[in-house]
Amino acid sequence: MNGGHLSRFWTLLQRSCRLRCPVCGQGHLFQTWFRMSPTCSHCAVSFEREGGFFLGSIYLNYGLTALISAIFYPLCLFNRILDKTTLMVICVAFSILFPIWFFRYARSLWLGFDHFADPQDF
Repeated sequence: MNGGHLSRFWTLLQRSCRLRCPVCGQGHLFQTWFRMSPTCSHCAVSFEREGGFFLGSIYLNYGLTALISAIFYPLCLFNRILDKTTLMVICVAFSILFPIWFFRYARSLWLGFDHFADPQDF
């Protein structure tokens, strides 16, 4: 990555983490916790390029949830930090609650990644 790409990458990552439009950085991506705005309120860019566009964000959400659980469980189990039952309850609760919380960020990161990998003129 050259300097321009690296700068653009960090800009898009920052906008994604703030749940803002990847193009202008001003408009909010979400109207409610689960309802995305169809377009940016500031620059009017459409957030969904095609039907099923955000399917990749599901893989991102699932992958991060699985990775965290796959590291946390054996680490705690083999170091005898928690007993098996407590550890299992924590991991099941995490596997249910974390994806719900991370849903918005997974979509935002997916949108930012798409705009980094395939920028389009608006």
